[in-house]
Amino acid sequence: MISVRAGIGRILIGKQLLPRTGKRCQALALSGQCALISDSNVARLFAYRVKKSLTSSGFRATLITIPAGETSKTLKQVGAICDRMIAAGLDRQSFVIGLGGGMIGDISGFVAAIYHRGVPHVQIPTTLLAMVDSSIGGKTGVDTRAGKNLIGAFHQPSLVIDDLDVLKTLPRRQFNQGFAEIIKHAIIADPKMFRMLESWDASSRLASGALALQSLIKRNVQIKSRIIAQDERDRTGQRALLNFGHTVGHAIERAGNYRKFLHGEAVSLGIVAAFAISVKRAGLRPDQRAVIVDLLGQFGLPTRLPPNFPRKKILDAVKFDKKFEGGKIRFVVTPRIGAAYVTDRVTLDDIREAVEAL
Repeated sequence: MISVRAGIGRILIGKQLLPRTGKRCQALALSGQCALISDSNVARLFAYRVKKSLTSSGFRATLITIPAGETSKTLKQVGAICDRMIAAGLDRQSFVIGLGGGMIGDISGFVAAIYHRGVPHVQIPTTLLAMVDSSIGGKTGVDTRAGKNLIGAFHQPSLVIDDLDVLKTLPRRQFNQGFAEIIKHAIIADPKMFRMLESWDASSRLASGALALQSLIKRNVQIKSRIIAQDERDRTGQRALLNFGHTVGHAIERAGNYRKFLHGEAVSLGIVAAFAISVKRAGLRPDQRAVIVDLLGQFGLPTRLPPNFPRKKILDAVKFDKKFEGGKIRFVVTPRIGAAYVTDRVTLDDIREAVEAL
């Protein structure tokens, strides 16, 4: 098992960690009751094991299961979860565990941030994407009709448990989407990891082996944690680097009603668009677009939109992006693999051109 310090808590990466959830929570001096929040797909696979571990360590766990899918990430669902917690008698000494992918991490973290004005949050991500990205950094929130994550709070998890064994249950499409965020980290901060990914065995579920995957997750945790440590509240522009590919990616998700593409797939398309814009606005060599298209394709990630996809809806959705400030969009560009910066020189016409080329 590997332990990495991140924010106010720790991230544990290894195998057979679920049965030790209760002991790990005890080590944090947590006590009493907790809400175990999961979705309808994940709960039937792992909730019993986690709840059994909690019970054996003296915790009283209330399992709250919500429908799987991004459409559950709403204020209405948050209210329903809080009502269940109140009815179960959870108080300000209680804590929240999120067992699931990015959607569960976001909504359980937001519940933890607002319940009794804030209780501890433990995350148990069950997707590769959540392990390398969304479980790190304390961003929580829900979606609205206007856009993604427009209502939320910063609330750092006290503990993140990355059990590699759970990844064996993921469909390949779900597993592969995690590599979009891994590739993003390589683009903005780690050219060596980018080169390593070019020779990665993408045909195996656990890629080049459990130890290699464990090391890869650790490296991504370190990259994101280092960036967040410089700008935890997303004020100086450093944390915004993590949004590379996300301005267009989030807009594609919204244009597809959160059903057409998984988050990582939308980010993959957003990365291709960001590369095209970087060629125009950041001096990126034109041949680098083909390099990134090849690497994303290696992991089965989309690099072109379907011909009939509503591209106008993408452009409409971009205007609601959180990175719009003072009428200007803060867009992340890359001048070369391993570096990135935020600029306000990117125009809607630049984005339109890049989207039309997808």
